[in-house]
Parts: sequence; C-alpha cells; structure tokens
Amino acid sequence: MKTALITARRAIITILLLAMFMPLSSQEVAVDLEMVYKIRQEGQRNSEIETLSYIMTDLAGPRLTGSQGLDRANEIARAKLAEYGLSNVRIEKVSDFSRGGWDYSKAYAAMTAPYYNNFSVTPVAWTSGTNGPVRGEVVLVDIRTVEDMEKYRGKLKGKIIIAPSNRPYEASFEPLAKRLTDDDLERISMVDAGGRPSRRNMGDYMAMRELRNKINEFLLSEEILMIINQGNAFNIPRSTGAQYDGKGQPPVTEINIPQEPHFRMERLLKKGEKVEVEAEINTEFTPDRSVYNVIAEIPGTDPKLKDQVVLLGGHIDSWHGGTGAADNASGCIVMMEAMRILKSLDARPRRTIRIALWGGEEQGLYGSRGYASKYLFDKEKKEKKPGYDKFSVYFNMDNGTGRYRGIYLQENNLVRPLFEEWMGPMEDMGFNTIAIRNTGGTDHQSFDGVGLPGFQFIQDEIEYGRGYHTLADTYERLLLPDLRHNAIITAWLAWNAAMEDDLMPRKPEMKSTERRSPYGF
Repeated sequence: MKTALITARRAIITILLLAMFMPLSSQEVAVDLEMVYKIRQEGQRNSEIETLSYIMTDLAGPRLTGSQGLDRANEIARAKLAEYGLSNVRIEKVSDFSRGGWDYSKAYAAMTAPYYNNFSVTPVAWTSGTNGPVRGEVVLVDIRTVEDMEKYRGKLKGKIIIAPSNRPYEASFEPLAKRLTDDDLERISMVDAGGRPSRRNMGDYMAMRELRNKINEFLLSEEILMIINQGNAFNIPRSTGAQYDGKGQPPVTEINIPQEPHFRMERLLKKGEKVEVEAEINTEFTPDRSVYNVIAEIPGTDPKLKDQVVLLGGHIDSWHGGTGAADNASGCIVMMEAMRILKSLDARPRRTIRIALWGGEEQGLYGSRGYASKYLFDKEKKEKKPGYDKFSVYFNMDNGTGRYRGIYLQENNLVRPLFEEWMGPMEDMGFNTIAIRNTGGTDHQSFDGVGLPGFQFIQDEIEYGRGYHTLADTYERLLLPDLRHNAIITAWLAWNAAMEDDLMPRKPEMKSTERRSPYGF
C-alpha cells in the first residue's frame, strides 16, 4: 500500500513538472469550435447581407460629409442596429466640420456647338451652383505656374474653362475584376522593403494645393462661368471636393465629366473649332455642420473585463456621385452583419464588442480620429485618456467588396501567434495570409497612430479601382457572397478578441520613432 502511494505521488509530481516545462504552444486553450460552427451557420443560413446592402446603398443614397444624405444614412443605420437588439445605440457628435454642409439638387451639362451632345456630370462638392441655366464658350486654359495666369488675365469673363487632359486613355488588356493569386498573397506576406514615403511628398502636396487655391482665386476674379474637369473613361465622372474652408465666397462652379467628352472638346478646340456648353447646377450650402459616428455594442459580461473594448468599424460617409457601395457601404454592411450574427447567437463576450460607423473619413478621418481623441488619447497634450488602457483592438474594412484573404499586422509581430491560431478554423475559407507590413489610407490608422492595435484586412481587389470615387460606385459593385464571407470572419475574430484573458498585444514604445500622419506622410 505504502509503495503504491509513493508511486502515485511520483506520478503526480512528474505530471506537474512536465506541465511546468511544457512549451507554451501546447498549453494554449483550443479554439472554440462550437462557436465557429454557430457563427458560420448563422452567417450563411440567416444572412442579412442582401437587406443591409440595399438599405446602405439604394435607400441611404449618397453620403457626403456634412450633407443631408449622410444625416439620413446615419439614422437608417442607427435604426437597423437598434432593431438587431444591440445596446447603447446612438448617433454621436465627434467634431465640428468647418467646410459646412453641401448638397446639390440638379446637375445638367451638354455640348451645344459645334453640335449637341449631352454627357454625365457630377458637380465638384463645395463649389457654387450656376444660379439657373447658363451657356458659354469653352476655352482651353493651361495654367501650371502663377506666371501662366497673366496670359489669360482679362480674357476669360463669361467663359467656360477646360484644362488640357492630364492622363490619356489607354486600352487595358487586364480583366476588369480579379482575385489575388497564391503568388500575390505570398508577395504581400513578405516584408515590404519600400521604406517610408519621403517628407518631400507632403511638401509637393502643399505646394500643389497652394497653386490650386491661387488659380481658383484668379478664375473667380475673372468672372468665368464654370470649370470643367476630366473624369474617368467609359463615361464615368469622378466625385471630388473643393478646398473650401466654409468662409467667404465659395469657389466658382466646377463639374467633373467623363474622359470621352472632355477629350473630344479638347481636340475640337485645338483644331480651331468653336465649342459651347450649356449647364445648370443647383447647390446648397449649410453652415455650422458637424461630424457624427453611429455607435452600438454588445456589452461585456466578465466583471473584470466588461469595460474593455473590441471595436469593429468602417466609414459610412461617401462621395456624392454614386451611393458609396464599395467605398465604403461594404465595410459598414460587413460590420453590421458581424454584430447581428453575434447578437442572434445570444453571444455573451467577456469584453464589450462595439461597432462604429465613422463619419468624415473621406475628408480626413474625422470620425475615427475624433473617437480616438475623445476616448483614447489626447495628441496635443500627449496624454492617455481613461479608455486607452481598456482598449483591446480595432478591426477595419475599407478595401472594397472583395473577400478577406488575410490581415495586415501594421508591423506588430506580437499579435501574429493569435491570428495564426484564430485563422485555423477559417483556413478552408481562404483566410490564411498574414502580412507584417503596414497598409494605409483609412480609419485603422487613427488607432495605430496612437499606439493601439488597429488592423485592416487583405482583400481581393475585384474591380475596386473602376468604381472608386465615381458615379458608378453603386449596389452593382457589391459581391454579396464575399460580404457574407467577410462578416463570418469578422464575427469570429471579434469573438476571440473579446474572450482572450489579455488585451491584444501592443507595439513596444519607441521614443525615437516619429509617427506619420493618418495619410502616411
């Protein structure tokens, strides 16, 4: 009996010693396969992607920052999130918007000489209307320096201005839409050796902006009727905005038209033909506008962790030509569906899972930067706010409608083991690439820029560049199966981040490192 007890004790000690020295990877708790099953079943069988795609594009319409359209979309999104039973649903002001609101109610333009031909047109946001129908002679004006203005002084009153084409049309032999190949994903997963952009880029940008402002002031003083800009090919005008500060006289009427009529008028003018255009643009300015975010959440249940936050988001604002489908109703649709999936499963995460639909991304990340400033970090004082140490991670979608193929780590290798573990049950969905490199241009940078984990997904490009910021960015640009795919993966990642014992690992502080601006400069 005594021998048996000694043997048993030795066995227990051996087991304990083995456990102490066992590699950490072997001690990790297995992923929640039951939750994987539930999320995938709910996301496929009961998907609301089609409904969300309709209400966030066709029903919501264009959503320019500061416009009545964005107010309408915010309320539509708020109502839907409340319908899903989420908590603390609200539309929250985060900053003022100095440009003010701008809406347009009519946009018509056509060439009337040497013959009649109408074309698609999108007004440039924050420029004036025409105050009724106008007609004028078109003049080709090439101003590249301040000195060039003198060639045209006193000669442009009552004229319609068109600039020489800045990019020729070239036939493309590439498919309109494509998915990332294995070779593409392998390349993306490797360290980016390109380095950071030169600071000279910012200087060039500011110089160009200053010249553009001087040109606009000159043309306004010349009392021209309108400016016509070149857009995209295939009769698609772009959507852009003027650099108006909301003070004084707004810029002169400006419209974007497709490449085809622009090139035609340019060729006619260079051959000595007289070209005339008629137009009517109705616009409305609204002063004292603000930027808002739409917020909702699934509250955490762990007494020690419930105040910590896992954040999902995409920007709800768009440009005004189309309905902002790929950019970025798609991201909002996926994040809303991910929250719906978790709520429908009666998920009880340890941490709070929150969704934020950002306003003002297109004009400078207003919504996400405002949120970070309000709750997380004061950049001016360089001080952390109470929410900083309770923030776990932010997941962002803003690369079009294409399916997730992996994730960018923003150089944060400390999170790699977690993503490798979480990707396991999703590998059969093609979600298996981890890229150490940075990616930029959207709201995750508002969090990464203050030292918090913020991530953007690697996505199939599909035909993103063709509809990007144009009249063509509509419901037709959405691939609903891809959005379903993305919502399932988002829900799974959010669940895992909310259930971990610890916050997501942050990058170690580097005192000698200067952070770039949200635009990558």
